[in-house]
Amino acid sequence: MAAAGAAVRGRAVARWGLAIVYLAVGTLHLAAPGALLAITPGWVPFPRAVVLATGLCEFAGAAGLLTRRLRRAAGIALALYAVCVFPANIKHALDGGLGDHRLGDLGPWYHVPRLALQPVLVWWALFAGELVRWPFGRALPP
Repeated sequence: MAAAGAAVRGRAVARWGLAIVYLAVGTLHLAAPGALLAITPGWVPFPRAVVLATGLCEFAGAAGLLTRRLRRAAGIALALYAVCVFPANIKHALDGGLGDHRLGDLGPWYHVPRLALQPVLVWWALFAGELVRWPFGRALPP
């Protein structure tokens, strides 16, 4: 019984932590879109509008995680979002390693872990959204 309570608390911490992360990043998208335009791949149409829209999506995802009725949908949406922004993270790594003109040269000590942790962000969204238990147990029922 104690293990179940710890699991519930752990998932709540994961949920609140991810919501705070996405609220902070969403704020960055809306407050400083120019910095994020620098890492937006050239093939993205209407890049400024996309940066602003993604900030709003991050707010919506954070709010959804904290709402029982929307939690699973928010977990799926944030996991998909993490996959969709991966090209921007790759561009940031390539440009940042060469001295990004707006974001500074953050170097491999930032970019390599950032890229490697992208799958963790996908898992975190699914775990916080109560879609998976892994590695803590079997998958949750729908």
